[in-house]
Amino acid sequence: MSSASRIEYSEKYADDANEYRHVILPKELAKTLPKSRLLSEAEWRGIGVQQSRGWQHYAIHRPEPHILLFRRPLGTDPQSGRVMPELERQAREEYKNQFGILRK
Repeated sequence: MSSASRIEYSEKYADDANEYRHVILPKELAKTLPKSRLLSEAEWRGIGVQQSRGWQHYAIHRPEPHILLFRRPLGTDPQSGRVMPELERQAREEYKNQFGILRK
């Protein structure tokens, strides 16, 4: 079984500005990655991470470096990777309805 086939993906979760997900890499694959910087899209796609457009590797969780943390703005079109105003409005409204709060 290849390392890429053992990559695990979380469900998406959100706040009022972004949606998030984490990706769990096999530890032997994670050992080959840079430890002191975030991965570019070309790098994380190059190791076999597969997800729609617009995701950004935004943080390193030092206790568990094999877990990559991703985010993208609410309303991101998964085909283009660009924020679409109508999708953003719908996503923010959904968040507000679900949690009853929005940051300014």
